[in-house]
Amino acid sequence: MSKTIIHFLLAILSALLLSAAWPINGFTFIIFGALIPLLFLENSIRLSDFKRRGLLVFGYSYLTFLLWNLLITWWLINSSLIGMLFANICNSFFYAIIFTCFSWAKTRLPNRSAYLFLIALWLAFEKLHLSWDFSWTWLNLGNVFSENIYWIQWYEYTGVFGGSLWVLVINVWLFHVFKNHNTILGYKPLARKMIAPLIFIALPITFSLYLYEKVEEGSEDIKVLLLQPNIDPYNTKYSLTNSSFIDLWKKQVQPFYSDSLDYILSPETYFAEGYGEEFREFNGSKLHEELQQELAKIPLTQYITGIQFYDLYSQEKAPSLTANLIRKGLWADYYNSALAEQSNEIFQIYHKSKLVVGVENMPFKSVLKPLLGDVLLDFGGTVASRVTQKKRDVFSHTNSKLKAAPIICWESIFGEFVTGYVNEGATFLAVISNDAWWGETPGHKQLLSYTRLRAIETRRDIARSANTGISSIINAKGEIINQTSYNTKTALIGKLSSRSNLTFYVRFGDIIARWSVFVAGLFFLLALSRRIDPNKIH
Repeated sequence: MSKTIIHFLLAILSALLLSAAWPINGFTFIIFGALIPLLFLENSIRLSDFKRRGLLVFGYSYLTFLLWNLLITWWLINSSLIGMLFANICNSFFYAIIFTCFSWAKTRLPNRSAYLFLIALWLAFEKLHLSWDFSWTWLNLGNVFSENIYWIQWYEYTGVFGGSLWVLVINVWLFHVFKNHNTILGYKPLARKMIAPLIFIALPITFSLYLYEKVEEGSEDIKVLLLQPNIDPYNTKYSLTNSSFIDLWKKQVQPFYSDSLDYILSPETYFAEGYGEEFREFNGSKLHEELQQELAKIPLTQYITGIQFYDLYSQEKAPSLTANLIRKGLWADYYNSALAEQSNEIFQIYHKSKLVVGVENMPFKSVLKPLLGDVLLDFGGTVASRVTQKKRDVFSHTNSKLKAAPIICWESIFGEFVTGYVNEGATFLAVISNDAWWGETPGHKQLLSYTRLRAIETRRDIARSANTGISSIINAKGEIINQTSYNTKTALIGKLSSRSNLTFYVRFGDIIARWSVFVAGLFFLLALSRRIDPNKIH
């Protein structure tokens, strides 16, 4: 068999293993060896007499990462073919660059340093992927354990980056065990060398089970009602008026009216008539008045919902980078927001601040918009940029002990971002989502699954309301206590615990990632300077 065919098969094998490990139906343990074929591929190319070895490493690794991306996030096509291709092609390119940089570093650094560089660079990229305009964090390695919460209760210390580090270290370790094994000696020496990395897999799981037992049971002092209206966002949602949504809301909520009901949650952009509600005039709006009239019947209940706001500007030039041209001389800023209403209380508003690339914002808009127009704002049911806010806000209840973190859909995938709510005093997490854009595919199930990681990192219970499923109650251990079925109009009532303790991760955030940025930068400079001879140090 030629080397080219072997390299091709190794690239495909890594992609298949990565995909087979992924939630929600994957066999997670596979992740600890999923990168080994790709590491053998890079090693083989680097030691070969092929020309343009760096280009070959890039090409084969790009194949691996593209296939992995497609197998896990193919469901984006339900929103847009262009959006799916854009996300997968770009994301695969970034991962292939990481692997190519690692291969380059192996020619300039000792082997151990080069592999440390790979681990640090991968983690540094995952951190970048959480914050820059091209953010697409779906495949960050630490997410792979979202269905195995009993393995990673220590995320309350490390966050998801602890899982990514665990995966990378084990893959590199096992690769060296297999690479350095002499088959002539048989399998007993190999089995002995496998003991140490297997222990390194088992110890964190053991520690996790210990932590699981140490998490205090909550008092379940919050009663919530989660609405799942199941409104089709493609053909129905945006043709209805806010008065229609109020009527639908009343029919779902009234059977549950009670003095003991603390919260009602309805999904992201539940109120979405036309352009939305005018932000600066909301206090005198008909919607606000109707909500206050209805909530007067349940004065101890706070209602948290998704809503679209807008601001209008009459001027020739754009008033802001996020402004959208309606017609000549008229501009609009749009907000994907969370609204908290309670009887005789001032309403509270939070604007979604982590936007989906290509759906709610154009990446690097100041540079790309003059070149591409609105071509990237093409998938997900909207073609408008959105305004964000820099600081997290929490919604205070008349019961001073209760504070809700209003987390809107995509924001629930960002670990350190969510800690901002908890540091502002949130006693539980209130997630409002849509989940209808991608149909009944793994997409909405993975988003729910990733949300469980936020419960562990922050040790906060979660109430999650989704338009078309899955709405759920999640406890501080990441366990789903109760949930609805997909594509069902229903309401779920349950109880949560209010918590005030701060985990290590809430207080210190992504320490692993920040150190990885430093280590990756240091090794890159050493490789660039050739200050260390890779042939003299092993």
